Amino acid sequence: MSYLDPMDQQALEVKISELLVATADGYDPELDRSITDVLLLLRKQLRMDVVFVSEFIGRERVFRFVEGSVPNGPQTGDVAPLEESYCQRVVEGRLPELVTDTRPLVNSGELPTLKFKVGTHLSTPVVLPDGRVYGTVCCFSESARPDLRQSALACLRQCARLVARKVEVQPHGDFAPTQVEWHPTEPAPFPEITGSGESR
Repeated sequence: MSYLDPMDQQALEVKISELLVATADGYDPELDRSITDVLLLLRKQLRMDVVFVSEFIGRERVFRFVEGSVPNGPQTGDVAPLEESYCQRVVEGRLPELVTDTRPLVNSGELPTLKFKVGTHLSTPVVLPDGRVYGTVCCFSESARPDLRQSALACLRQCARLVARKVEVQPHGDFAPTQVEWHPTEPAPFPEITGSGESR
């Protein structure tokens, strides 16, 4: 059984759709709070330890929003090298949007060892209307979640659309142009990595 309850997923998608409609013609002053609520709900639904929104600026990523915590984990306002991130690999197509167990990839050297523990990693780009990638919406847990399925990406991608709307209606000029053209994947584009230790 997936960690994502179908009824909760539908409720979250409806909430996001309503927010997208509400902000179609202008900025909603409650949008920041609404995004916070949505991301918190997403983290609880997926039973992740942390959910965050990062912005890519040059060769760095800035953690604009972080909900949840792990030892030595990211905090709002932190800055880290982009090349060391899993998120950049997702945007560049070098890593699936969903990895249910990162250990085989870390052990093989395909992923770097981070200063905080990541078991399951779920990330998707925030793509602006003009095609630029603002950054990512990401969530992770310290432990592996082998029963988490690709269906979880639907909610994460909806959250990314909502963040893109916020950036669109509150533009600022310090984010970097997309480094690659992002092509959203269809469900289950990659073999899922499970807790059995098998690699791709």
